[in-house]
Amino acid sequence: MFDIERWQEIFDTIRKNKLRTFLTGLSVASGIFILVILLGFGQGMRNGIEHEFKQDATTSVWAWPETTSKAYKGLNPGRRIQFKNTDYETAGRMFKENIEYESPRVFVRNVNINYGSESLVYSIQGVSPEFQFIEGFSTIEGRFINYKDEVSLGKVAIIGKKIKKDVFKEVESPIGELIDIAGIRFTIIGVFNEQNEREEERIYIPITTAQRVFNGDDKLNTLSYTLPPAEDFDQAVAQAIQFKDNLRKYLKEEHLVAPEDESGVRVWSAMEEAKRYYGITNNMKIFFWFVGGCTIIAGVVGVSNIMLIVVKERTREIGIRKALGAKPWSIVGMILHESIFVTAISGFTGLIFSMTILEFLGPHVQIEYIVNPSVNFNVAFSTVLVLVLAGALAGLVPALRAARVQVVESLRDE
Repeated sequence: MFDIERWQEIFDTIRKNKLRTFLTGLSVASGIFILVILLGFGQGMRNGIEHEFKQDATTSVWAWPETTSKAYKGLNPGRRIQFKNTDYETAGRMFKENIEYESPRVFVRNVNINYGSESLVYSIQGVSPEFQFIEGFSTIEGRFINYKDEVSLGKVAIIGKKIKKDVFKEVESPIGELIDIAGIRFTIIGVFNEQNEREEERIYIPITTAQRVFNGDDKLNTLSYTLPPAEDFDQAVAQAIQFKDNLRKYLKEEHLVAPEDESGVRVWSAMEEAKRYYGITNNMKIFFWFVGGCTIIAGVVGVSNIMLIVVKERTREIGIRKALGAKPWSIVGMILHESIFVTAISGFTGLIFSMTILEFLGPHVQIEYIVNPSVNFNVAFSTVLVLVLAGALAGLVPALRAARVQVVESLRDE
């Protein structure tokens, strides 16, 4: 039942001790504020990591050759491993059931690129049609390389959106335009869009053309794959680790690389890397909860101390109340009421202030690996409710102390 006299007493007490109440409330509000901001940036880091991994397919696995560091089967260390088409074809047959998309890749280096009289400096890569699904980009104009281009050694090219913006400013669309690569004319058939602008500075051509015209051999620089979707994250990670280990084992055996040699053959899994980064963010989230929780506890302890002071100051008043017939539970309720009120108002103030900052400033935060810091409102609101409960517990000890005040002793209090 609403007791207006009780509320009047609370506000009278607050008015008499404005500075003390303000500082106590500030400590509680700052605790909630710090916790919500920390949780928001924890979520922002998770968003940033997800954004980075979305640049490639989540289940992608990449393999590339390096230089061996250990002797093996009579072969000296320092051998440069070279992948060939047979590696790609054999791996595709061996792990067919575990592969969704696959593509080899060749880097075309040390060639001149020209558009009309303009000299261009961009990277050229030879890939297969399925590479677009592995890299995770979209074709915004024209089309990507298809199997006909691959089989017929087509002289076609796909350029990034940044190349279109920088080089083809004077034309409505670059589709159908010709670029000269090492004296050979390639027709632009598509424009692709990447989340990372640096990766839009690439030109893709059919891998068969890259090998036949610029490589003169069947050498490959990387093997890339995506795995079929799994039921949950943990299963996807386990699937990626197993495929990665099997692929690495095959490539090491094929190229006589010592099993314990970490060099020679490298295999990277996006899912495994994502798990590692998510583990880091989860640990940081726990740390943020710990720091915020300690700050809140400090504020709650402050509330408890202030309420002890209030009880001490009102000892005489409490004694008179008891002498007039006030029950112990009414004395306890009076102290708890004030403690909960101060805690709740401070907590919600900190919540509103922190949520407002995240709402308006979060989308504009542009820090590497931190994207749109935010926090679930239900989580933050539940935290404040727990804080209110903590405020009740903070006022319980002073309230019980007030209930035990002896009438005779309280009337002697100065």
